Amino acid sequence: MSSGKILWVDDEIQLLKPHMLFLEKKNYEVIPCTNGADAVESVSEEQFDIVLLDENMPGLSGLETLSQIKEKLPNLPVIMITKSEEEYIMEEAIGSKIADYLIKPVNPNQILLSLKKNLDNSRLVSEKTTSNYQQEFRKIALDLAMVNTYEDWIELYKKLVHWEIQLESIADIGMIEILESQKEEANSQFYKFIKNNYSDWFHGDDRPVLSHTLFKEVIAPQIEKDPGTLLIVIDNLRYDQLRVLEPIISEYYKSIDEKSFFSILPTATQYARNAIFSGLTPLDMEKKYPQYWKNDTDEGGKNMYENEFFTAQLKRMNLNLVHEYYKITAVHQGRELAANFAKTKKNDLTVIVYNFVDMLSHSRTEMDMIKELANDDKAYRSLTLSWFKNSPLLEIIQNAQKMGLKLIITTDHGTINTSKPSKVVGDKNISSNLRYKTGKSLSYNEKEVYEVKDPKEIFLPSLNISSSFIFAKEDYFFAYPNNYNHFVKYYKNTYQHGGISLEEMIIPCMTFVPK
Repeated sequence: MSSGKILWVDDEIQLLKPHMLFLEKKNYEVIPCTNGADAVESVSEEQFDIVLLDENMPGLSGLETLSQIKEKLPNLPVIMITKSEEEYIMEEAIGSKIADYLIKPVNPNQILLSLKKNLDNSRLVSEKTTSNYQQEFRKIALDLAMVNTYEDWIELYKKLVHWEIQLESIADIGMIEILESQKEEANSQFYKFIKNNYSDWFHGDDRPVLSHTLFKEVIAPQIEKDPGTLLIVIDNLRYDQLRVLEPIISEYYKSIDEKSFFSILPTATQYARNAIFSGLTPLDMEKKYPQYWKNDTDEGGKNMYENEFFTAQLKRMNLNLVHEYYKITAVHQGRELAANFAKTKKNDLTVIVYNFVDMLSHSRTEMDMIKELANDDKAYRSLTLSWFKNSPLLEIIQNAQKMGLKLIITTDHGTINTSKPSKVVGDKNISSNLRYKTGKSLSYNEKEVYEVKDPKEIFLPSLNISSSFIFAKEDYFFAYPNNYNHFVKYYKNTYQHGGISLEEMIIPCMTFVPK
C-alpha cells in the first residue's frame, strides 16, 4: 500500500531523480512535473496527497502556482522548496497556508521528514497518544486507589482532562471508552471524598480555596493597578473548556499562574458566584445582606446584586480600587462593551461576568439544535471553542492586551452531562434545580445523594426550620415520580449543575500577562 501520492513540480526535475528513487523506496508514489501550468492541470485531473513545489520556475512562478492550486483545492497540502531565503517569499508562502517551507539544497531525509509530518502526522500522533495513555492508565488507576486529599483530587482531575483532550483527536474508540470508565470511577470516589470531608472545610484550617475565599486568597494578590487588571468570570465554564480556549488566548497573553479551586455546594450560580463576589458563605450573605440575598423559592433574579456584594468585599478588605462591573447576557451587550472598551482605562480593576456558557447549557435542554450540537463533552468543548473564536469576548481580550492589562479568567462552577435519574419527592415549595434540592419532607434514595439535614453545618441558609439539602452524586439528576418517564426523557443527557462531580466542583482560575 502506498504511503502517499506526491506531485513534485520543478523545472529541473531530472536532477532530482535520486531523491525520487529514495522516496519510491519508502513506498511513496512520485509523479514528476516541470512547470506550474501543468501542475495546476494535474491537480484538477488527478488526486494527490501532497505537492512538492519549486518556487523559482519560468512561466508561472511557484507562488503563482501555489495560489492557483489553493484556489482549486484549498486543503491540498503544499511544501514549498526554494533557493531564496528572502523574507517576503516566506511570508507570501506562509500566508497562502503552505504545509512546510524547505530551503535548497534539500537532502532526501529532509523531504521524508516533512512528508511524514504532513501525511503521517495523524497516524503517528494517534499511535503515540494511545501508547502513552496505555502507560498512564495504570498510574491513574493506582492514583484512584490512593487519592485522599483535595490537592490529590485536583491533580488527578487535571490528568483525566489532559488525556480526554488528547484522545479526542484520535479514532481509537476503545481507548476513549476506557478513559470514560476511569472518569466514572473517579466521580464515584470523588463523591465519597466530598461526603466525608466537605463539612470539615468550613470548620478547620485544612481546606482548599473555595468560592468565598477565591478573591481574597487568589485574585486580590494578583491585581495590578498600573495599567490595570481585567477579571473575567465566564459563567458555568469547566476546566476542560478553558483548556481548549487557552491556545486562542495565548496568541495575545502569556499564562503566568493557574490555581484550581473548589466551588461551594450547591454548584449553582446564585450560591457559587455570589460567594465569589461577596467573599462570604451563603449563610453569611443572608445574615449580613438580607436585602441582596434570595433563597431558592424567592421571586426574582438571584444574582442581581453582585456588584454591591463585590463593593462591600473590597471595602472590608480595605482595597481602594477604582473598579467597574459589567454583566453580559446578550451578544449586543458584548459588542457594545468591546467597541467602547477603551473607556475602562481609568479603572484599576474591570470585572466582566459573561453568561454565554450558562445560556448554552440551559439551552441544551430547550433546543433540539443545541442537543444535536452538544451531545457529549467533546462536542460541548468544540461548540464553546467555536463560540469563543467569534465572540465579542475575544475582541474584549484583544483590546485588553493592547491596553496592557493583566488578565484573570475564572468561573463560578462547572457542569456535567447527566444520564441517571434519581427519584425525589417533596412538598410544593421544593427547589427546582435538577442536581440539588432544598425543602422540607424530602424523600429520596440515600445511596444517590449527599444529604445535609442541618444546612448551617455547611453554611447554607434554610428555607425553614426543618429544611434540608440533598446533592446528586456523579451524573444523576432528580426526577419526580409523577410524569416520570416524560421528565426523564426530556432531561436525560442534558448538561446540569448544582451537584457533586469533578466537572462541577474543581474549577480554574488562570492569570495572564500581555504578550
